[in-house]
Amino acid sequence: MQNPKRDWLVLVGFFVASFAAAAAGSVATAASVQEWYPLLNKPAWNPPAWIFGPVWTLLYALMSIAAWRVWRREGQPGARLALALFFVQLGLNALWSVLFFGLRAPGLALIEILVLWSCLAWLQCAFWRIDRLAGWLWLPYLLWVSFATVLNASLWWLNR
Repeated sequence: MQNPKRDWLVLVGFFVASFAAAAAGSVATAASVQEWYPLLNKPAWNPPAWIFGPVWTLLYALMSIAAWRVWRREGQPGARLALALFFVQLGLNALWSVLFFGLRAPGLALIEILVLWSCLAWLQCAFWRIDRLAGWLWLPYLLWVSFATVLNASLWWLNR
């Protein structure tokens, strides 16, 4: 039987975990986004700086809800593994910021984001099988990281 209070507390927990990963990544990003990133050669299609905050805020919210929906179906095959991988990808997400902005190593970050993307693609399939709405909620994150992967590769190429 569902426990509504517990369900809401777990949803809050997913939000806290997701935004903790965001905070960890932003600590590594803060100085470089002001001092280093503006000096990089960028492709013409590089998004304006102001777009990243709102997009990532929305993505962290959507991924939290998607994971929560999978958690609510934890008895289904693959749900526990998907949730474990959800937390792995949060770590990979924060690590990318450390590598790209903190260490200012776009090449290393490119290798890492390919691992992250693979994890996200696996999660997309798993979430879709477990809960269709969770799959739809996860899709914008996968698409954004797909774009970010191409952008990372372009930044590495233009600044090597």
